[in-house]
Amino acid sequence: MAIVCVGIDLAKNVFALHGVDEAGKPALVRPTVPRAKLLEAIAALPPCLVAMEACSGAHHWAREFQALGHTVKLIAPKFVIPYRLSGKRGKNDAADAAAICEAAQRPSMRFVPAKSLEQQGQLCLHRVRQGFIEQRTALINRIRGLLSEFGIVLPLKAATVRREALLHLEDLPGWANLAVGDCLSEVGRLDERVHEYDRHLAHLARENEAAKRLMRLSGVGETTATALTAAIGNGHDFQCGRQFAAWLGLTPGQYSSGGKTRLGRITKAGDAYLRSLLVLGARAVLAAAKNKTDPISRWVRNVEERRGYWKAVVAMAAKNARLY
Repeated sequence: MAIVCVGIDLAKNVFALHGVDEAGKPALVRPTVPRAKLLEAIAALPPCLVAMEACSGAHHWAREFQALGHTVKLIAPKFVIPYRLSGKRGKNDAADAAAICEAAQRPSMRFVPAKSLEQQGQLCLHRVRQGFIEQRTALINRIRGLLSEFGIVLPLKAATVRREALLHLEDLPGWANLAVGDCLSEVGRLDERVHEYDRHLAHLARENEAAKRLMRLSGVGETTATALTAAIGNGHDFQCGRQFAAWLGLTPGQYSSGGKTRLGRITKAGDAYLRSLLVLGARAVLAAAKNKTDPISRWVRNVEERRGYWKAVVAMAAKNARLY
């Protein structure tokens, strides 16, 4: 029988393949395929379903296999784990490939859409920008720690740390003066890099029609809009807006049984970066809502009065996700 589905366990140098026929029986089991031979091995197969975990390099291979005429499905690794552990012990590449093949054939399985080169390039901007921000935060905390060794205790606010550290710089002994001064200089350099990437994202937002439509929403700016369009495209892989909000972790977890509905805290599942951008935008909406009378501002003020500040923030972020 012809192979109908192939699961591939991705790696750096050696890959594992597991293919099954229409009866579900293994028809292709290759636990060690060198990287240079992978494309050749898949090209030799008739058009079929090729499944992989959505990990490093998956989107590149997805585009390569689609060019060969195959249907490619990417699965989140957490959805593959139950099929690998079901009735079996141990973990290896061959078992992972078999589990991926099994998971891809489930009718209720959810898949990750393969990203285009343009989407991956835009996400690179967001990843590098976020890395610069994290480095800057770490440096500011390092400055606070170094100054505390000399009895200069500063608050957490970044602007205050910059100002006070510069004022106390001359009071520090020689080597400490050099070290803290270099840290402040590096913080300034990182500021410039972050501003440069902000300009790149602003340019992307101006050129992208989907991003311009998103920026009409309250609390969605250039960074959030470009991140959403790069990460999920047009959003057609979600059945509805609430499913997208649930995927982002902005909906409460459910623990219902016996006809009783129990809702817990928000799940915080999915992409933490996208969720944080939407939450930051929602906080800006709440801050500006006091001086506005539009429907969104009235609604979010009402939620804040009834449920509190943070629940109103999450509700606003979830609303923007559903409106997407």
